[in-house]
Amino acid sequence: MVGAGASTLISDLIADGYRSIEAIDIASAALDQLAGHLGEFAELVGRRVADVRTVTFDSPVDVWHDRAVFHFLTSPADQSAYVDRAAAAVAVGGSLVFAGFAPGGPIQCSGLDIAQHDADSLRSIFGAAFDLIESFERDHQTPWGAPQRFTHALLRRR
Repeated sequence: MVGAGASTLISDLIADGYRSIEAIDIASAALDQLAGHLGEFAELVGRRVADVRTVTFDSPVDVWHDRAVFHFLTSPADQSAYVDRAAAAVAVGGSLVFAGFAPGGPIQCSGLDIAQHDADSLRSIFGAAFDLIESFERDHQTPWGAPQRFTHALLRRR
């Protein structure tokens, strides 16, 4: 899981019996929060401070999960580096699960510019290494009640 932060998704995955989970985040404080949240299950999750544009793995991964990281990469060079890392990491036939701001959504997040993506832009950016299997857009309700438009996608590694 790239951009894992202190996500409760990892706890949910562990509760459902998943193992071999690696949490990647650029912020060590976020991974420390995650470990605290996981409690006794923290030892089941690899936690690594790394940049998604340069991260490497010792062996192929079955699923690369990104909720709201890729949209922070606004330059074509950063997007390309991300795709290269994902393509190198995900096993052939493996999945890339994506969620990020859609057209019509915010243009900034946490004071940072973002890039909005839809199915066509994802197909264009990831198309050399991944097939877009499915995508849809949905409004996400923020904790303060504001809707934010997101694109969700499943891509399969060629």
